[in-house]
Amino acid sequence: MILAIETSCDDTCAAVVEPSGRRALSNVVHTQTEHSRYGGVVPEVASRAHLERMDAVVEAALAEAGASLDDIESVAVTVRPGLIGALLVGVSTAKGLAYARRLPLVPVNHLEGHVAAAYLAAPDLEPPFVALIASGGHTALYSVTEDGMSLLGETLDDAAGEALDKGARMLGLGFPGGPALSKAARGGDPTRYDFPVGLKGKADLDFSFSGLKTSLLYKLKAMDAEEVSGELAHLAAGYEAAVVEALVRKLLRAAELQDAPALVVAGGVAANGPLRRRLEAEAARLGKRLVVPPPALCTDNAAMIGAAAAATPALPFPDYLSLNARSI
Repeated sequence: MILAIETSCDDTCAAVVEPSGRRALSNVVHTQTEHSRYGGVVPEVASRAHLERMDAVVEAALAEAGASLDDIESVAVTVRPGLIGALLVGVSTAKGLAYARRLPLVPVNHLEGHVAAAYLAAPDLEPPFVALIASGGHTALYSVTEDGMSLLGETLDDAAGEALDKGARMLGLGFPGGPALSKAARGGDPTRYDFPVGLKGKADLDFSFSGLKTSLLYKLKAMDAEEVSGELAHLAAGYEAAVVEALVRKLLRAAELQDAPALVVAGGVAANGPLRRRLEAEAARLGKRLVVPPPALCTDNAAMIGAAAAATPALPFPDYLSLNARSI
């Protein structure tokens, strides 16, 4: 069995995954709440919180799986990309556990982990397919084949999740912004306000959300507090719809160019309800398979890291002692 560890941002995660990478026996996530007062994740605070909780989270993952360290055959850990201090907590923990038991260690790319979450949601899924990763730190399109992942396009500025967070902040909503924005948008008319869809007319597969943020900013500057309050649901719905449209438009374009039989969407933004419903409708219309992991596997978690580890070369004991984390 694989013991997997993920600490790339503000979630302290551990999981036990079967060697096939298609079934998780446990998946424990401790989401830090310390950052709500700041309106965003503070790297130093995140690192210290990981240090405080890592051991307990690993113990909980083993207990939930009904396993002990004697049952573990390899240790997997996120090594990039992410907050460097947070990553180092996970890498150091993984090294210590693996070295103490003379186990191999599997270094995993966080983005490959997000895509691998699809294998946990749909164990029969096989390449080729097109994958969209949409989260607070990353928005990118990949072609996934038996040979690995190839980048097709990415955001030129903010990630989709970051754009949702900043939009929510401008509207005076809570953190994290994505869920707060969706809640505020309920009952709103997404067509009342004209929000731009970034790079809508471009044939490439890149994303941009800077123009969308600017559009919301100028709309709010032209309104007083009472108007904003009265129009909040419509503003939130229109802003959210523009993000969804950009993601869906580029994903379908990638699927067309790659002649992909299946679509995978992963990352925290994949938990967004309007995005899921729009994708389901488009996939049904095109006759393509759609795999969107359940929300618990969309946000950062260690099960996805274990799933990715199944297809990632392991470093034998003790060759990984010089392994380091990377922020990008």
